[in-house]
Amino acid sequence: MDGKGRAAMGELTIWTYDWVPQGPRGFVRDLRLRWACEEAGLDYTVRTVPFDGRETNHLARQPFGQVPFLTDGELELFESGAGLLHLARKSDKLMPRDPAGEAETLQWTIAALNSIEMVSVPWWFLKISGDADNQLAGWMGMRLDQLESILGEREWLAAGRFTVADLLMADVLRVSDVRAFGDRPATEAYVTRLTDRPSFKKAQADQIGFFAAADEKRAEEGAG
Repeated sequence: MDGKGRAAMGELTIWTYDWVPQGPRGFVRDLRLRWACEEAGLDYTVRTVPFDGRETNHLARQPFGQVPFLTDGELELFESGAGLLHLARKSDKLMPRDPAGEAETLQWTIAALNSIEMVSVPWWFLKISGDADNQLAGWMGMRLDQLESILGEREWLAAGRFTVADLLMADVLRVSDVRAFGDRPATEAYVTRLTDRPSFKKAQADQIGFFAAADEKRAEEGAG
């Protein structure tokens, strides 16, 4: 860091909230970037914006008031998908360098966001709201069945090996309600295989530990 607190060129910083409640811990999407860096062996630091007032306190850096966002020297990116693709360009452990492998990785990374998560997130919100007649259930089931047929035929989504596309797809699918929605053995085996990777386990443990430490800090500040 320079004297003004700015990241030196090429220094990766993952930004997340300074604290979150228990429920989302282990699922806040800075974990996606942590996991990618761990897989690729990329050094990074974690910095924070306040959870309280999050709707407006960092709009200049993330126009929707969300996390994560990523800085790489003077470069700044928001949205976890954009951050993942940026990291993938730094390491062939995340994305192959041959045109065919890169194209496959890109298409499946976008598919995780636009074909699966685009359905699973609103479906999940309706489910937890207590909507007894979730109108997205049929669409959700169709998309997961389509993916099940793919995963029944291959170990990895792209290039015949682990890529950032698998990282993102597994993170979308590992939500407990999504995993419990129907019996899809190939998908379950896929998610288990990905979340058994040491880099995922470290990234998840680091995030959970990070927010646990924030509990202690908030308790100390409250006591003071």
